[in-house]
Amino acid sequence: MHPPVFRTRITELFGIRHPILGGGLMWLSDARYVASIVRAGGMAFLTPRSFPGPGAFARELVRCRELCEGLPFGVNLNVSRVENHNLHLDEWLNLSLRAGVRHFETVGRAPGDLIHRIHAAGGIAIHKCPLLRHALNAERAGADAITIIGREAGGHPGNAEFSSFIVAPMAARTLHVPLVIGGGIGTGDSILAALAAGAEGVLLGSRLLAAEEVWAHPTYKERIVAAEQESSVLTFSGNHPMGAWRVLENETAREVLRREAAGARGHEEFSDLVGGTTSRDHAYRNGDVERGMLSCGPAAAFTASVEPMEAIIDTLMAEAVAARGRLTRLGAMDAVDA
Repeated sequence: MHPPVFRTRITELFGIRHPILGGGLMWLSDARYVASIVRAGGMAFLTPRSFPGPGAFARELVRCRELCEGLPFGVNLNVSRVENHNLHLDEWLNLSLRAGVRHFETVGRAPGDLIHRIHAAGGIAIHKCPLLRHALNAERAGADAITIIGREAGGHPGNAEFSSFIVAPMAARTLHVPLVIGGGIGTGDSILAALAAGAEGVLLGSRLLAAEEVWAHPTYKERIVAAEQESSVLTFSGNHPMGAWRVLENETAREVLRREAAGARGHEEFSDLVGGTTSRDHAYRNGDVERGMLSCGPAAAFTASVEPMEAIIDTLMAEAVAARGRLTRLGAMDAVDA
């Protein structure tokens, strides 16, 4: 277990050893995944949408609390643009609060009311968004911290147009609350670079997909380990009504890109490919990695093997310390040359 190295407002806010947040991975962000990050010194968030109903989510909250062994964990509350997808939002929040959760990641439109309710219960909210103007709106709405994701992020980077390392210094100069950035971060060197750019924490997702504690099929994890620099593709880019989605390049992604190139725009023209449970049932559960839209970014290319989450995070922190040492030595060389 790597000792604390960097103390930031994010580590203070969440009471964690390392400035690392684990992304809410659709279908994969269960109690074992979340608890493995928490016990390794970071913070992670259960995703209620990964479970078949409020009852199953309530049971997962109990399981997560047990696996975290007294350490706090978080819950992701995603406010969908499709109103009937928010039918359980209030229940998810209430179940989480009754389970003792006080750390929340909010995502989506107009987070003000949700943040107010979290604060009224003594909780904190970090809002995740793709654009600085969204971040400023969330800060005005009371968000305790902000995560901005860059275009490299696996999954749904929204309208993000810039790299994480373009966004970070822009946002750090504008926001008053602590900033986390995500997208393309898969090494300790990148973590140090993010901190140097003004962020106070990083959001990791793709780099954690092959962790032992992720429940997905071994064949899927082998595909992640084999990922290279160009193994992910951005689908539905530009102003496509489906919304940008960065995924592992596979047969499904290539067919989506073919239909896009042919002019397909509406959901009905892609529904046979992007159905919500396709990735869960075929790739994650059964190992058919050519089926489904498998959220993944280029940071997966830094994955060399399937290993425990604690080993991954310890390696990242050791790399960050080594990178800081290299910079320190460069400063010493400058002093000698002077």
